[in-house]
Amino acid sequence: MAWAGKLLRVNLTKGKCKSEPLNMDWANEYLGQRGLATKYLAEEIDAKVDPLSADNKLIMATGPLTGTSASTGGRYSVITKGELTGAIACSNSGGFFGNEMKNAGWDMIIFEGKSKKPVYLYLQDNNAELIDAGEFWGASCWDTEDGIKAKHGDQFIRVASIGVSGEKGVKYACIINDMDRAAGRSGVGTVMGSKNLKAVAIRGTIGVSVKDSETFASAVSAGKQVLADNPVTGQGLPTYGTQVLMNVINEVGALPTRNHKDVQFEGAHDISGEAMHEPRKSDGKPNLVSNAACFACTIACQRVSSIDRTHYTVVERPEYHKASGGLEYEAAWSLGAATGVNDLDALTFANFLCNEHGIDPITFGATLAAAMEMYETGVIDDKITGGIKLNFGSAEALTTTVELTCKAEGFGAELGLGSKRLCEKYGKPELSMGVKGQEFPAYDGRGIQGIGLAYATSNRGACHLRGYTIASEVLGIPEKTDPLETDGKAGLVKAFQDATAAFDSAGICIFTSFAWTLEDVAPQLDAACDGAWSTERLLEIGERIWNLERQFNLDAGFTGKDDTLPKRLLKDAANSGPAKGKVAGISKMLPEYYELRGWSKHGVPTKETRARFGI
Repeated sequence: MAWAGKLLRVNLTKGKCKSEPLNMDWANEYLGQRGLATKYLAEEIDAKVDPLSADNKLIMATGPLTGTSASTGGRYSVITKGELTGAIACSNSGGFFGNEMKNAGWDMIIFEGKSKKPVYLYLQDNNAELIDAGEFWGASCWDTEDGIKAKHGDQFIRVASIGVSGEKGVKYACIINDMDRAAGRSGVGTVMGSKNLKAVAIRGTIGVSVKDSETFASAVSAGKQVLADNPVTGQGLPTYGTQVLMNVINEVGALPTRNHKDVQFEGAHDISGEAMHEPRKSDGKPNLVSNAACFACTIACQRVSSIDRTHYTVVERPEYHKASGGLEYEAAWSLGAATGVNDLDALTFANFLCNEHGIDPITFGATLAAAMEMYETGVIDDKITGGIKLNFGSAEALTTTVELTCKAEGFGAELGLGSKRLCEKYGKPELSMGVKGQEFPAYDGRGIQGIGLAYATSNRGACHLRGYTIASEVLGIPEKTDPLETDGKAGLVKAFQDATAAFDSAGICIFTSFAWTLEDVAPQLDAACDGAWSTERLLEIGERIWNLERQFNLDAGFTGKDDTLPKRLLKDAANSGPAKGKVAGISKMLPEYYELRGWSKHGVPTKETRARFGI
């Protein structure tokens, strides 16, 4: 079967590693990765625990398709109680780390307690040990990965690590693997740092088996053909990456600009996927060097970029003269449109720093945008910013503050709080653009109504990847719905949320869902795993996962009152584009959503719903 059938429990307090059999009853109910790890977390910690307490746990988990030949089957997730939000956190990453973990023979690693000193876990197939990480404490993610590989004399080791930001408690520190792939949101790297865990290094040679290899190969081949034939996964994403969306969303009138004051950015083309292909005026070379792919991925949406050697941001930093992970849409938006900056090299440089030091560029850019608005309205001044002029559109402000934030120095330490805490500190909580303490991604809920509801109800705080209604409302996948209408959006959001939970838990990338439905996933799981796996079963599992996450948050202290959007989106109408005059219609959609979920009018799963899913 595709599960390895065991997990590694790492007690950091005692410095002990122990193998345990995987709870297969839970695996059959929650599948793997996001769902199964959430079940373990909910069973093993108090939902009210301080995220940075030794009593919180951090789980790295794969899915049953991770490490197989299924397209994009290289995913893993990090699950914990998030420091940024205080809610359930599940951050999904690609690259090659997940495959290495599964090939080493492990479905999951559970970290508990706190080490007395910095350590890293070295896992070589069945052998696990905690090693002193003192020599890497204070190092960047890039230097840590290079250093661990050199120390063990093996360039095939896969490393996931935190930077100084995670060590110093930046609220949205992430975990970086393979240099530029990230478990990026909700502060999972902050939790890792609080445990004095610098890195996880894995070398796996055991391999992954499936139930019926011949049937599995046939199902995988059919799935890959569907991806190749689809215009998004077969053409758009390989050519432009997620950056294909920049101009599209701007034209729709849903590109949040200057801290959501505007919904269209006049500089959108300058930072778009198309612009990444265009020769620079300075040296005639394009920003984009090539595309790249994660393990087993046939889409290859990853960007590899370079920066003009003469650009002011990098002239003294030779390490950034080489090509590295380029801009994805969400990062380009947050570092660019959100702050009003249209300097592509500056955005790329800032993104490199986020990768190198391990911070979430979405939250960073959104937090900087909120700070810029407070600066321009006189709420904060040069004394507070350390003399940095935080004007919208300032590339210098962007590149200066990102480096400070990565190291938690100067005003960067304040930006490291995230926009909710920062805006509350200076008496302007309404300027934080997020839900449940997590900042919005790159879509405005006034111009795309369904995504507004998805943000408001997302269990990990504002997130597009928990129910990507953009596929339907903008791209027409699987069918076109009007982005300006609220009717029918409750059902649309629920359907996307449940299906996404199943995709995440299987161990595959959510980008496959541009072409695949669960009807494409079910045959692959059915051939890989013991038992009978159908579309209906996967939808039920997705809904069970969603309700378990919801219950965790309720137990943590969240209520239905947290299922809302900032006043700016509810009261201030969009000022341009197709959505001009529109506000987010959450009040119309939320009651229907609760009813479809089987929740009370206050957003609490009923006894019948909990009984149905065994929660």
